[in-house]
Amino acid sequence: MKKISLLLFALCFLQITAQKIPTAKDWQNDLRFYQKTVHEHYPFLFVKTTKEIFDTEIEKLYRLIPGLENHEIIVGLSRIHALFKYGHMTVGYNSEPFKFHHLPINLYQFSDGIYLQGVHKDYDDSVGAKVIEINGVAIKEALKLIYPVVSAENPQYFKSLGLRFLTIMEVLHAQGITQRLTKSIELTLEKDGKVFKKVFTAMPPGQEVPKRYGYVFQNKNWLEARVQDTIPLYLDQLEKIYSIKFLSKEKSVYVRLSQIQDDPSERMEDFYSRLFDFIEKEDVRKLIIDVRLNGGGNNFKNRTLITKIIEHKTINRVGHLFFIIGRRTFSACQNLVNEVHNYTNTIFVGEPTAENINFYGDVRQVTLPQSKVPVFLSYAWWQNKPAWDNKEWLAPAIPVEMSFEEYSTNQDPVLDTILNFSDNNFKPNPMRFITDLFLRGDINQLDKEVPEMINDSRYSFFDFEKEISDAGLRLVNSGIIEGIRPGIGVLSFVTRLFPNSTSAWKNLADAYVKLGDLDKAKVLFDKAASLHTVK
Repeated sequence: MKKISLLLFALCFLQITAQKIPTAKDWQNDLRFYQKTVHEHYPFLFVKTTKEIFDTEIEKLYRLIPGLENHEIIVGLSRIHALFKYGHMTVGYNSEPFKFHHLPINLYQFSDGIYLQGVHKDYDDSVGAKVIEINGVAIKEALKLIYPVVSAENPQYFKSLGLRFLTIMEVLHAQGITQRLTKSIELTLEKDGKVFKKVFTAMPPGQEVPKRYGYVFQNKNWLEARVQDTIPLYLDQLEKIYSIKFLSKEKSVYVRLSQIQDDPSERMEDFYSRLFDFIEKEDVRKLIIDVRLNGGGNNFKNRTLITKIIEHKTINRVGHLFFIIGRRTFSACQNLVNEVHNYTNTIFVGEPTAENINFYGDVRQVTLPQSKVPVFLSYAWWQNKPAWDNKEWLAPAIPVEMSFEEYSTNQDPVLDTILNFSDNNFKPNPMRFITDLFLRGDINQLDKEVPEMINDSRYSFFDFEKEISDAGLRLVNSGIIEGIRPGIGVLSFVTRLFPNSTSAWKNLADAYVKLGDLDKAKVLFDKAASLHTVK
């Protein structure tokens, strides 16, 4: 009995020790540990921010810690961590004894506003309501206030994974949306043409809203805003990682691919073999691969799909191959769509992706020694595009957003757009088309077709002046004559396309300076100056 008592005492002591509330000095020591760890082991992460900015923010938080509550310190650390703007990097909000309080709602941003896509059954009158204010703060202002807390690579990432921070009581207080930490909050909502206020009470600490792929699905405890009489393909059979649906009327195969990993019932390689065997047997005119919900997985499982697409001459043609991308297309799936964009004739439809084109992914957990708060730091550089391609996302060639009305009534405007697409002369990758013509020396066709494309609304997603100018500047800035002369050719082409652009003429002038032709450069600088004066 004595041994049992001693054992129980030891266990209780260990539990109390594990949950010890850190002092201000403990937090300050943790902050120094975090700072030292980043500088010594992750200096490569200083890409979108600088060491100076990072250290300045560390010092600010260090000085404020004695006057802050524990949750304010954790959120303050999140603000610093978010400076790196890599989506894999997070700060843990649910570690003992600092589990945060979440509201029983799921927010989703549609083309016409932010809505309560899902709610707990106790708030059934608010499901499907549009959010106007949070604690009297206009929703647009509230979004601005929480944005600095989120490790958002781009606005799409914030739409996908950042809105949940608006439902965490500790974040709302730390970011000034509430004046004190409370367990309830009032939202101003609009539904069926009526504006009303509703108080929501947070769930027990650490409990989160049950979501799959960003959505709440209806069950005995939770309600969703979508009409339940049917289900659209992109939300169907989500218990499976991938699925196939043959749309016989449209002679199209729809594939939902929601993770880059094996389904328990079928290896991914076997699934792809089954898919392309089906395409061979049936009269398939379009292959549609939907990765709008795909947050990644195992990069090494992308190869099979890419090679099978490249090898299939019937499908790998403009107008026959489509990828649906969106705000949850991330990580290993970003690698997939990068490669597909590089090597196939895919037309991307939907919304931009949540990841940068090239990015730091994969994380190591670093546990702060005193508070035990976990911090996740990326260490692997993923680059499927050229080193100078620093785009914040992969943009769709055909942008399509979904309204709340379309979502709630089970419509899919993205899939509908693809099924109605019939333009086989469309150029889904304008830069590849332009580069191929330039390398062939087909200047006449360039001068004819590119101006037509610039004036064609189908290519509004592509910034011709910037993309072509960037290509020319890379050649010019190579520092060698073999690069400068072709670069001048590219930049001259830009001045023909955009004769009223001051920057186009200035870029060309700078190129002639590098070539050493100062007389020509002066004439071009004068041209740029005259356009600037006119403006």
